[in-house]
Amino acid sequence: MKHFLTPRTLRGRLALMALAAGVLWIGVLTAAFNLALDKRLHGQADDILRTRAEAVAATVDVRPDGDLTVREPAEDRALDAGVWIFQGHRAIEKPPNAPASLQTQAAQLAGRPEAFTDTDGSGSWRLYSFPVDTPARPGHPPTRAGTVVSSVGLGPYHSTADTALSGSIALAVLLLATICLLTRLVVRRALRPVATMSEQAARWSAAGAAERFGAEGRPAELAAFATSLDALLDRLAAVLRHEQQQAAELSHELRTPLARITAETEWLTARPRDTEQRDTSLEAIASAAATMRQICDSLLSEVRTRNARTPGRCRFPDITHHLVERNAALFPDAPAVTVEGSGTRAGAGIGVSEETALRILTPLLDNARRYASRTITLACKAGAGEVAVYVSDDGPGVPPDFVDSLFEPGRRAHPEDGHDGAGLGLALARRLARAAGGDIDLDAAAFGARFVVTLPAG
Repeated sequence: MKHFLTPRTLRGRLALMALAAGVLWIGVLTAAFNLALDKRLHGQADDILRTRAEAVAATVDVRPDGDLTVREPAEDRALDAGVWIFQGHRAIEKPPNAPASLQTQAAQLAGRPEAFTDTDGSGSWRLYSFPVDTPARPGHPPTRAGTVVSSVGLGPYHSTADTALSGSIALAVLLLATICLLTRLVVRRALRPVATMSEQAARWSAAGAAERFGAEGRPAELAAFATSLDALLDRLAAVLRHEQQQAAELSHELRTPLARITAETEWLTARPRDTEQRDTSLEAIASAAATMRQICDSLLSEVRTRNARTPGRCRFPDITHHLVERNAALFPDAPAVTVEGSGTRAGAGIGVSEETALRILTPLLDNARRYASRTITLACKAGAGEVAVYVSDDGPGVPPDFVDSLFEPGRRAHPEDGHDGAGLGLALARRLARAAGGDIDLDAAAFGARFVVTLPAG
């Protein structure tokens, strides 16, 4: 089938789904890891800035008049590492060789409260302002005397973050490739039995083999799959048998009228014939051709109604009218057809089309005509959701030893009796009835032959 989901396609789709899920989760984890690392690096930079600023502020003495005095420690590398001391907005100490843009940024923090900030532009430096207040005295609250500004370069932190990002991306790609590979291997191994079963089912259905999978000893999912495939194979086998049987029946039933046409044609062309002889032969050829057409129409009608109920609706009086007229026109010497019942029963609606109903009843009526002595009777009885049509004749009836074979195609009770039947009509009539939701049975207890046709009510 064009859109059938094969095991190979299923493997690919499952691998893509696993890859998509892996991309999502690994992407989320990678982003979370890098955000956490960036936050951690900024926290370390802030700790260094705060420690430097507090260490330098401890070397600053504030006099009562607000002037600042810086005590030079033994190790003054803290100032060289990037620390400014501002009295108001005047820098009294600053690191040597500091970039002009960094000097400007540090000066902007003078007099500001405690805060962290990054330099403008590239953002490669981080600054911290630490206020220095005058000593508290009774009646005099502390006032701002100066500001210590510390700085640290963010280049190493950015390099660490970039390295971690590259590494995490490489690790994510490696994990995704591994997940995709493992998923394909696992799915391929899991679906290998499904692929094997599908190939076997294709071979068995093509050859009409009788092998089946069975559900024993399989996992629950494969057991259900095997059961479904077995049911499908059974249906295909039944269809194949039906087609073979139908082809055999068609060949068998067409052989007799075709042989008659061939014989009459050879007889006509063997030597000149008079007008009466030609007319007789042509009538025989026309009759055989009509028989062949009837057989083909019946078989085609059975095929059309095999898998679906035939829609439509008709009335019993309309059907009997056509059947009576046909019998009188084609077989004027045959017993007349009598219709029994009136009123509601006679006007009962039948839930199939008129064409289908005629194709079902015509073979029964022809069978009654061949064996009836004096009368052929049609009757109807409406029931709950169905209509029963009775076709009866006063002939010898069906031989007891032939009842079981009555509806088998190509079977006749007396093949040597010479009538125009081919042994196909009853079988086709029952098939059509069953395809329409009904059935045909023989009332063995009735006098003569009495067939009961059950059809849906309309």
